[in-house]
Parts: sequence; structure tokens; C-alpha cells
Amino acid sequence: MNQHYQNLVQKLEEIAHLNGVMSTLGWDQEVVMPAGAGEARAKQMAALAGVIHERMTDPALGDCLNELKEKNSDRLGEVERCNIREALHSYELETKVPKQLVQELAELSSRGQGIWVMARQENKFSDFAPVLKRFLALKTEWAQRVSPDLNPYDANIDLFERGTTMDMITPIFERLKQELIPLIEAIQNHPQQPDTSFLQGRFALDKQEALARKISQDIGFNIQQGRIDVSVHPFCGGSHPTDVRITTRYKDSDFIESLYSVIHETGHALYEQGRPYEFGDLPASESLTMGIHESQSLFWERMVAQGKPFCSHYFDTIRATFPDNLQSANVDSFYRAINTCKPGFIRVEADEVTYPLHVILRYEIEKGLFDDSMRVDDLPAIWNELMWKYLGITPPTDTLGVLQDSHWSGGAFGYFPSYTLGAIYACQFYTALLSEQPDTEMNIATGNFAPIKDWLNEKIHRQGRLYTPQELVQRVTGEALSPDHFIDYLTTKYSEIYQLG
Repeated sequence: MNQHYQNLVQKLEEIAHLNGVMSTLGWDQEVVMPAGAGEARAKQMAALAGVIHERMTDPALGDCLNELKEKNSDRLGEVERCNIREALHSYELETKVPKQLVQELAELSSRGQGIWVMARQENKFSDFAPVLKRFLALKTEWAQRVSPDLNPYDANIDLFERGTTMDMITPIFERLKQELIPLIEAIQNHPQQPDTSFLQGRFALDKQEALARKISQDIGFNIQQGRIDVSVHPFCGGSHPTDVRITTRYKDSDFIESLYSVIHETGHALYEQGRPYEFGDLPASESLTMGIHESQSLFWERMVAQGKPFCSHYFDTIRATFPDNLQSANVDSFYRAINTCKPGFIRVEADEVTYPLHVILRYEIEKGLFDDSMRVDDLPAIWNELMWKYLGITPPTDTLGVLQDSHWSGGAFGYFPSYTLGAIYACQFYTALLSEQPDTEMNIATGNFAPIKDWLNEKIHRQGRLYTPQELVQRVTGEALSPDHFIDYLTTKYSEIYQLG
């Protein structure tokens, strides 16, 4: 038993190290690679992906796992059993799919991205529709191979949010629609709207960068084991908890976007830096799911940094950084301005009240595509109809509507729900934190973030993959995933900001 387990550890750590190299190449491509090196880098990454796939589908790995699975595992600890379980899941995912299907999905993903970019530029959904149809066929076949007992869309969701199904998501999303649509209408119809004029103007990029770097480190980002850089799209990457790299983008007309994007990515980074790598570079030490990861970024961005105590603590620093712009503002007006609620066409620019409806719309469309109640060719009209129904606005073009996200061009169906599940998790975790540490908001107001970071490290980050998301939420909060805390938070906060009756 011991020798088999040692063999497994050796194989899994090699795969983890190769994946770390792949992550570093990806970061380099986004941040510092010369523009002309794209083709060479694509070949390098394809070669490395081939090596990783060989290691992950090696029959010797399968034999080792089957041997461990069949033996009595009572003598193994929780971490060892987790490594076997997670490695077996990955191995089955990789080996149940024929090579031809893997290659066709990879090729379509590569081609689909370029076709989507052109269709978006030219506002021609009809050019992208064939890619979408082919992806649906391939992803349905893929689902039947890897999880024949699951509904094909549930199998796709499971890839991002293990153990989560439509039966769990649909009632939660129905409840959000029921509560948030009337709240958004009440906000839009209210005569008192926050003044955001002082957030417009010119904001020096070097000052933005210094401010973002300071706040990221204040809340706990370890710069000795991380970096902050610039990329087209903000992301958190890196190869290991000791090498975590975050990016943002700066524009001189808006400092809020870059600042809050750094805080968001810092939340992801704190999760990565807090992982239990003393377990080894093994599955048990990895982060859990997309939704749990998103809960950590939204916890810091929204629950903490968009709250009034945080604004109180940093307002003088922010005004001193941009004195000409924020001369007429105060803590209260700044807090209201950064929490404005206004329906817009673009998901990634949406505020925290309207954002869930952008996700629900996409979830309902994906569900309809997989159960054949919606046709690909009808998507622009369906999209616009749902935007009007949920947010009271209609995109003037498909570029601002059905073509705005890149997810479908890579076949990432089932990804969207994770964003809103993450917001619900974040709220539930924050409620549990307040219950255990009632002085949390006073700590935020004085810039003492260590107790919050330590709590998240202990309760979530250091748990790795020992538990399912459902088990983790129950352990941390004492209850199952529930939208109640999220709805109460949004209703209370925005009723106060907009002085709703």
C-alpha cells in the first residue's frame, strides 16, 4: 500500500510541476511576451500540453490508482484519501474521452476564439452560430462519455462546480429574480441618485498603481511571493502558492476600475497563497471550485472594499492621491458613488445588484440549448428579450448582447453560474465571520485586516480539496448554501444608499 501511494505521489507531483510551467508560460504570454512570438509560444504550449496529457492518461497511473482504490484505505489519512479520490476523478475525465474528441474540441476552441472575435467586431452572430452548434454537439458527446448518468448540462456544470446541478441552481436563481428585479426597478425609479461626477476626470497612472499596490499589500498580499503587473484582462495566475501573480489594467479616466480589479484579484491571490502546500504539490492542496474561488475575490472586493468601514479607512488616502478630483467629495458621497446601481449591457461592468441577472440570463440560455427548448439561430432575439425582461434595457447590437462573452467560443458551458454562486458564498461566509468576530467592521475601519485574512486562511484556504463545496459551506457557516444572506445584504445596503421606503 505504502509503495503504491509513494508511486502515486511521485506521478502527481510531476504533473503539478508541469502544470506550473504551463501557468508561467501563460502568464508570460499575457504580460511580457513580445507580440511577434505568438506562433512560437503556441507550439511550445501545445508540446507541453501533450506531455501533460500523456502523464495524466498514463496506464501506469491508472493501475496505481486502481490498486489503491481496491485495497483497504482505512490505514490512510484524510489527505491521502483525498489525493487518491481527486486523482482518480481527473484520470477518468481524461481517459473516458477518445483522443479524436479531445483533439476536435481543442481545435474548435482555437478556431472558435478567432471566429468569435471577428463576429463580435462585425456584429454578425450568424458567423459565430455554426461554431456554437458544433460545440453543443461535441460537449453533449463529451458529457455522455464522462458522466453518462448525468444530464449533459449538469456534466458541464460539474466541470466547474463539482457536485452542483440544475436542481440546486434553478430554485436559487428563481428566488434571486423574484427579489432583485423589483429592487432594481425601485432604485431606477427613485429621484435621488448618487453623484458620481467626481469619479470622472484624469487620474495619473503611476498614482493609481501606487495606491492599488498599497491596498493589496495592506489586506495581506505577500509581495515576496507574488507580483502585480498589467495585462489586457485582469487575472490571477502563477505556478505555486509561493509564486502568485495578479494583473490589472489602468486607464487615466477611471481609477475605480483598476483599484477594485486589483482588490478582486488580490482575493484570488490570498486564496492561492493560503493553500496548504505542506500537503505537497498534490490535489488535496489545490483550491476547490470556480465558485469558491470567486467567493474569495468577491469577499474582499464587495463585502469588505465596497463597504462603508473600508471607505472610511481609505478615503483620506484616496483623496490625498487625487486631490483635484475628489476635493468636493466626502466619505459618504464616495461610498454612494462606488455603489451606484444602473442596468447596463456588459456583464463585466455590472454592479453587484444587476450582475446576478446577467448570469441568470446566460444560465437559462445554456439550459435551453442543452434541452433543445432554444435554437442557436434564435439566440440574439432570446437574449434581447431576456435583457428587457430582467433589466429593462435592449442591446442595440449583438456585439453588446449575445456576442459579448468569450466563454462560448472556447466551449465553456456551465461556467457562468459559478460567478453568482461565488457572490452567494461570499455573503454567507461574511455573515459567519461577523457572527464569530463581531468587531470585524471596526477592524476594517482601522485598517486591521489580519483577523479577516487569518479566518479565511483557516476556514477555507487551508482546507484545500478535503471537502466538497457543499460540505465546506456547511462546516464554515453551519448551514447549506442559501441565497437569503445575499438578498438581505443587497436589500438592506441599497435601500439605505437610495433611501428607499
